[in-house]
Amino acid sequence: MSDATEGLAAFRAEIAAWISDNCPASLLGRPMDESAIVWGGRKWTFADDNQRLWLDRAVARGLTAPRWPTEYGGAGLSRAQEKIYREEMARLGAPPPLESFGLWMLGPALLEFGNPAQKAAHLPLITRGEIRWCQGYSEPGAGSDLANVQTRAEDMGDHWLVNGQKIWTSYADKADWIFALVRTDRDAPKHKGISFLLMDMETPGITTRPIRLISGKSPFCETFFDNVKVPKENLVGELNRGWDIAKYLLTHEREMIGGGASGLLGGRSIGQILAAQDGDVLADPVLRAEAMQAEVDALAFNLTMGRYKDQAEAGRGVGNASAMLKYYGTELNKRRYELLMATAGSDGLEWDGPHGGLAPEWLRTKANSIEGGTSEVMLDIIAKRVLEMPNT
Repeated sequence: MSDATEGLAAFRAEIAAWISDNCPASLLGRPMDESAIVWGGRKWTFADDNQRLWLDRAVARGLTAPRWPTEYGGAGLSRAQEKIYREEMARLGAPPPLESFGLWMLGPALLEFGNPAQKAAHLPLITRGEIRWCQGYSEPGAGSDLANVQTRAEDMGDHWLVNGQKIWTSYADKADWIFALVRTDRDAPKHKGISFLLMDMETPGITTRPIRLISGKSPFCETFFDNVKVPKENLVGELNRGWDIAKYLLTHEREMIGGGASGLLGGRSIGQILAAQDGDVLADPVLRAEAMQAEVDALAFNLTMGRYKDQAEAGRGVGNASAMLKYYGTELNKRRYELLMATAGSDGLEWDGPHGGLAPEWLRTKANSIEGGTSEVMLDIIAKRVLEMPNT
């Protein structure tokens, strides 16, 4: 056994022991529904004291952002160590101590493009769960054609003055800050006149309005900016080069959406869910085969995700392949919920009772193939940028 292998084996034993000793027993094995997720932020309310305790202990160890540098509140783990940490969390049934767009999207962008002052000001607050971020990208006239954003930021000398509207802003009504694409040069080609700006949601002139979906609830909001004054130092990267950051961040968003869809449903596999339903639905060979195929596809997709993450770790990035990961992960998730609805029969239409929650979740999966870029746009990117097929 090599020294590196021995080191990873020792780390696995150490981190497994730490999780067992520090994650409250009441949280272990708990189904991963909305009540089990800790989003953090100024407006956040913990479900119980054990959730707060688990977050505090993870923050002290740097494990809310395992691979971030320790100076910003991370643990400084390697890619291999982070993978082991995630595996041991899943094996022991421990929930993530913190989830946030700051961890998934903004943090990686700041680490790549932010200046030292911006990193020091924002990253530790993200890892501690003190500030919750939302994303201001899409607009009524700029969805899949994201570079068409019209929300503008005018240079007023000592500050930016922002006016415009964003839509489908997830959790904007609960967020503390927003990272947004704004147009800073109206005369430049549309990809060239965009900048990346950070704004405190408490700034006068920012308002939000929730959007209700067919599922009966929604994380989405409309966000309005009316003469919002933003400090000059909140511009990330170079002026009018925000599209570079947007593309980089979108790869992380698409990996996150696809990767989330590839995991277990509420902490359980399709087979476990079907086995728990009334009657022996798995006795049907067709349904059993479909369930097995879905689980095999999820396992294969997770391996593919891991391969691309290793590639990114080696410095080659993921690039346009993120469209492939996003497309397959979200379509797989839709297929699994279609299977669950089919096996539940008419009971699956209930919004309360034994199958309560399945119908809204099934409806919500439809949004997975829209947010972060529609499946049709992802297929176009795959054809042109990954497979390099000719235009016809």
